[in-house]
Amino acid sequence: MAPIPMLLVLLFAASPASSSNSEGEALHAWRARLTDPTNVLQSWDPTLVNPCTWFHVTCDPQNRVIRLDLGNSNISGPIGSELGRLEHLQELYRNNLKGKIPAELGNLKNLISMDLYGNHLQGEIPKSFAKLKSLRFLRLNNNKLTGSIPRELVVLSNLKILDVSNNDLCGTIPIGGPFANFPLQRPSIVNLMQSGLAFGIMHSVVHVEKRLI
Repeated sequence: MAPIPMLLVLLFAASPASSSNSEGEALHAWRARLTDPTNVLQSWDPTLVNPCTWFHVTCDPQNRVIRLDLGNSNISGPIGSELGRLEHLQELYRNNLKGKIPAELGNLKNLISMDLYGNHLQGEIPKSFAKLKSLRFLRLNNNKLTGSIPRELVVLSNLKILDVSNNDLCGTIPIGGPFANFPLQRPSIVNLMQSGLAFGIMHSVVHVEKRLI
């Protein structure tokens, strides 16, 4: 067997660190656009080898970012499109965010749980979420989202929980895929007008806010 060139060995050895540095650059670029009144992100130092030592960041054994948890941290600002570069991210938890949900989040192919509830998010649910084939939990409730639930989401076969209640969504609920397993509850007419349709996914009851048009 021919010996492996030393340069190739070095490239393989450097690969995880390079990935982590790229993720650190993405997170630091996002931090620059956030308001952080209590300085909870002071540990997000781009000069470190990787972001795995930063607070609110969790990495796997290969030093790849798999979880962001900024809940109850009083951070505000937009969701950065840079987060779409964290290709190993599995869990996303944040609060006090505003603006639109960037379509780049559809690049997070390993994402299992996305909790963006209780923010000030506006605009539509991105159709690019249809690419999140590993997604099991999607909670977008208590925002200011508009439009309808994208029909493209019917391809999310692993989706177990969906909560989009307390938004300004309209239109019809998609059919097929995981939506075929959502047993429709039948609230009273008064509750329907006040709270919208309620339906369950598997064993979890979730709500869809709908305007009567």
